[in-house]
Amino acid sequence: MAVFVANESGVDVDEVALTALARFVLDAMKVNPQAELSIMLVELTAMEELHVRYMGEEGPTDVLAFPQDDAFDPSAPDAGEDDPALLLGDVVLCPEVARKQAAKAGHSPEHEMHLLCTHGILHLLGYDHAEPEEEREMWAVQSRLLASWEVVRTAGTH
Repeated sequence: MAVFVANESGVDVDEVALTALARFVLDAMKVNPQAELSIMLVELTAMEELHVRYMGEEGPTDVLAFPQDDAFDPSAPDAGEDDPALLLGDVVLCPEVARKQAAKAGHSPEHEMHLLCTHGILHLLGYDHAEPEEEREMWAVQSRLLASWEVVRTAGTH
């Protein structure tokens, strides 16, 4: 799994842990090991601009997901190394928004970043939460992945 992290947020983030989490989620979701994912960490103004431009909504948001290819098959076992369908897409996170949300939720900013990263990856894999049934499914998968990640992480195997 190739996971690329670019931190343009000006906020100190544990990029190694974020990369390990992303690989863990992709592996747990049985995504082709040749797949590539990009994670961008951006500052408040950049996130607000993306939110307005692509979602038509004012103000910054916490996470945006931009699939590279609608035809992406995350489990395609026969995809070649140069197959463009292996470009999963981009997850864009805003650590400043995550920090505020973490304070309200009563957990660490790092936990919030991991939740948001997992959420963004699930969007890239086709999950959504527009309808109540979709939301229940996505939240259940997200919770299961994060709980498993915490077990792996506390065991020191990331």
